[in-house]
Amino acid sequence: MKSNTITTVTLFGIEAMPVLVETDISYGLTAFHLVGLPDASVKEARDRIRAAIKNSRLPFPRTRITTNLAPANTKKQGALYDLPIALSILLAEGEITQDVFSDAVFIGELALDGTLRPISGALAAALMVKREGKKDLFLPKENEAEVNCVPGINIYSASTLHEVVEHLKGLHQLSVCPLCTPSTKESTYSIELQHIKGQEQAKRGLEIAASGGHNLLLKGPPGTGKTLLARALPSILPTLSYEESLEVTSIASVAGILKREDGLLSLRPFRDPHHSSSAISLVGGGTWPKPGEVSLAHRGVLFLDELPEFSRHVLEHLRQPLEDGEVTISRIASTVRFPASFLLVAAMNPCPCGYYQDPKHECTCSQSMINRYKKRISGPLLDRFDLIIDVPAIETEKLLKQDTLESSLEVRLRVKNAREKQNERYQNTSFLTNAEIPVSSFDTWCQIDREGKQLLEQALRNQHLSARGYSRVCKVARTIADLESAEQLSVSHIAEALQYRLRDI
Repeated sequence: MKSNTITTVTLFGIEAMPVLVETDISYGLTAFHLVGLPDASVKEARDRIRAAIKNSRLPFPRTRITTNLAPANTKKQGALYDLPIALSILLAEGEITQDVFSDAVFIGELALDGTLRPISGALAAALMVKREGKKDLFLPKENEAEVNCVPGINIYSASTLHEVVEHLKGLHQLSVCPLCTPSTKESTYSIELQHIKGQEQAKRGLEIAASGGHNLLLKGPPGTGKTLLARALPSILPTLSYEESLEVTSIASVAGILKREDGLLSLRPFRDPHHSSSAISLVGGGTWPKPGEVSLAHRGVLFLDELPEFSRHVLEHLRQPLEDGEVTISRIASTVRFPASFLLVAAMNPCPCGYYQDPKHECTCSQSMINRYKKRISGPLLDRFDLIIDVPAIETEKLLKQDTLESSLEVRLRVKNAREKQNERYQNTSFLTNAEIPVSSFDTWCQIDREGKQLLEQALRNQHLSARGYSRVCKVARTIADLESAEQLSVSHIAEALQYRLRDI
């Protein structure tokens, strides 16, 4: 009897945890058993591994094989266990020696001919290797661009099982993947602010939202540029920091949407789910919990076009992640948390036909139709929008005028400066932007002068602001002050922040 151990990983949320693969070869009828709570895709690895080993011209034992994935009380899912299980069998067969595995982690799916295919969650595995103090990570060639940004570990990429075995035997060494530094090149966008004529107030709202990470609702008749404005928002957002990029790339990798050639993502994500989306697709979940749209938009933008067309039940699921910055999915066996700190941008018409109170078009909706339309969005959800901006029809003169408009690059520089002030201010805290300031820190970071306090007190009485509305006005005012490089919040900052809370919805 021979028993040997190899280290691989299992994905838990967006993090990877170590898993030990051990194989026992004993006398008896020919059989291949996999134990340790494997799902169907892991169980099917038996046939893939048998064919891959034989087609790689390596010995496959014709005896009783038992492979255990430990810890046995943790569910295992996916095809990333193919490579470590195959190596574990070869190790137990004596084809490879034990000493080459002590500081190495292996992941990869095997084709029937022994080719290594890419897997999801490679970046999470690389981060786990570094966290656990391991030295080497072996993975498929197509996952190389995703993980070569993680310093402090040796990354070996291979195209076939045979290449990995040759390396472990010392016959033909694989090269260590060179460390790749994140790109600092400015990216181009298909839609930028200079493409949008008029709508100065809405553009100002985009700048404030981008600077402080504030939620934004655009309201107006059809064809006024609401969707275009939302799609231009990524062009004024600063590029991701290294830590943010690791988070965003890990989420995309675990979700299986990361393009193999992308490597470490530098652009903030922009997600725009259709209004027919289910609650699970929006916030995540499933039997094996996967990140939803709110997590895929982490550190970026989640755009909900035609907001009232979404199911009210689905929209209510947004309330918790908007407040907490994460999604908690509970199952009987475990609880998984996915990060979900995103900037919510939504667009809506004022009524079903879209022309309520429009001076140029007649509204065909009855008052009851308009009331039902507005009730599709709950008050608590509306209260979570920091800025609510009307986007009226563009005047003919502005539409035809051939002026040079302010570019996204100019606005992005101001946004970047405001974000840098916030990074410096909150460097010893757990939050990054003004929108994330906890109520307990208001007295520290949102100091208001005497005139500003008087105006805010008057607004609390006249506008009947909720406690959440009050805190969001202060956060928006903090961002406006940062754009002006002011330390204390003045009456002008409070006044502008308050005008974005006025709504008739």
